[in-house]
Amino acid sequence: MTLPDTMRAVEISSYGGPEVLRPANRPVPRPAEGEIVIRLAYAGVNRPDTLQRAGNYAPPPGASDLPGLEGAGEVVALGKGVTEWAIGDQACALLPGGGYAEYVATPAAHALPVPKGMDLRAAACLPETFFTVWSNVFMRGGLASGERFLVHGGSSGIGTTAIQLAKLFGAKVFATAGSAEKCAACAGLGADRAINYRDEDFVEILRAAGGADVILDMVGGSYIPRNVRALADDGRLVQIAFLEGPKAELNFAQVMVRRLTITGSTLRPQSDLAKAAIAEQLARNVWPLLSDGQIAPVMDSEYALEDAAAAHARMESSAHIGKIVLRIG
Repeated sequence: MTLPDTMRAVEISSYGGPEVLRPANRPVPRPAEGEIVIRLAYAGVNRPDTLQRAGNYAPPPGASDLPGLEGAGEVVALGKGVTEWAIGDQACALLPGGGYAEYVATPAAHALPVPKGMDLRAAACLPETFFTVWSNVFMRGGLASGERFLVHGGSSGIGTTAIQLAKLFGAKVFATAGSAEKCAACAGLGADRAINYRDEDFVEILRAAGGADVILDMVGGSYIPRNVRALADDGRLVQIAFLEGPKAELNFAQVMVRRLTITGSTLRPQSDLAKAAIAEQLARNVWPLLSDGQIAPVMDSEYALEDAAAAHARMESSAHIGKIVLRIG
């Protein structure tokens, strides 16, 4: 098919609050070698989008300056050397940026088929969250069946995904959240123990249970030493964000004596090959579970592309449970 020259998009007009997101017209991207172009129907909204908008998360070299790290739609153009996709295929993809637009280019190896029976709205909310959880909890954290797993922010997009995956793979799941409603949502997804961090101490609860074998944390700050205390011997703390800041005072003697591992990663700066390896593992281990309906993204709310500012305000309010999506098509 012939691609149009321009498209609707939402750009960051200057760094600041949600109000700096502005509708714009942009050139439609063309696929480079090894890339596909997707006409997006929906795009997921993620915390890194809000950080980029505020000027705290720059796109990698060569990536679009538009926000948006995941989406789903129809493949409409193939770059040189792409053989695994055909024009007209439905795909969801991890994006280097550019998701707040009608068309986006992304490496073909970072796209996955829309799971059987799933609509594009839900599929748009899979890549960023599932790539992050799988690579950090299972590949980096090594979570195994029978282990105790703690995820902070259990009602977030990351948290709702981590609870479901950890439970399906045989872990005993603990999750923190900030209200009775959010704790109930965590329990409904399979958390064995939902902890309201406003009136319960997750450290005491985990230590009484024998300690966490793996902790997935996006809070940082004061949570870092508390997480270390909540770990079991040989436990692994995996850090993926720092909502409370990246600095903390920590007694590293505990790490040595108790043989702890502190690790972490952020997805966007990783190489195309690293992201392709994650996609391959997801296709093999997780996509069949999605197609069978054993796991699904938890949907919070939907906004039109031009209402991206309202979607960011919703994200930053932390009132949401699950994923926020932009309707583009």
